Amino acid sequence: MANPRKTVTSIDNQYTIEQTQNEQRKVQHKKRLIRRLSFFLVFAVAIGGLLVSSMVTRANALEDKLAEKAVLEEQIVQLELEEKKHESDIEKLNDDEYIAKLARKDYFLTGKNEINFNLPEEAEASSSLDKEADTDLSE
Repeated sequence: MANPRKTVTSIDNQYTIEQTQNEQRKVQHKKRLIRRLSFFLVFAVAIGGLLVSSMVTRANALEDKLAEKAVLEEQIVQLELEEKKHESDIEKLNDDEYIAKLARKDYFLTGKNEINFNLPEEAEASSSLDKEADTDLSE
């Protein structure tokens, strides 16, 4: 009883050879399956990353466009108000009385039997009164 375990010799018949080959084929098939699945996983992650990146980029671009749209809509409102003002100015300029009033005011034109008096404005009037008071006090 020197060695309780003895080496077992393998039987080399057709059945054992086929079983060994089947086991090797299964191992090879499993390796290929793992390679294919890992390649598919890497490919799917890469495609998913590209899609997410594209979505984020488009979302940022959309946000910028919406902000620009809001600014432009604000400008449209201002331009529409300005257009209404210009239209009212056009209507006023078609009125002869308004044109006469404007000519009297800006160009100092007078009608028949009219006299123009130029009165100083409030700010100029108060400053000229202050100067007169200073000259009266200094005398």
